[in-house]
Amino acid sequence: MSPEALTLALVWSNTMHSFFALAIGFAIAGALANGYQCVAEKPASFGLLGEGTRSYALAAVPFVIFAAPFIIMRNTVRVRRIDGSSFGLAMLATVVAGFWSLMSGTLVVMCLEKVGVLVA
Repeated sequence: MSPEALTLALVWSNTMHSFFALAIGFAIAGALANGYQCVAEKPASFGLLGEGTRSYALAAVPFVIFAAPFIIMRNTVRVRRIDGSSFGLAMLATVVAGFWSLMSGTLVVMCLEKVGVLVA
């Protein structure tokens, strides 16, 4: 295999791994937020961190960490539709949600690889 082909294969492999982690992150965020909405009959929000007792807020932290990309995008679409805010703000929120999703998806993929569900 030529060095160029090897480099292309490695870059393609890392790129696909990142896209997979991004997709898994958004999928997990959507599933958590929709599951919460189905059970609690109200949409998930960052306000969960300030509700109830201290132990309830601490228990909500892992949930909010993984559901945050969905919450950010839902709020961005809602504000954009109601207020007609600028495109720049929507783009910034999309980048933040995408990066957050990539990081949480990477953590989920790493855990699945460690358990043996996925092969690296």
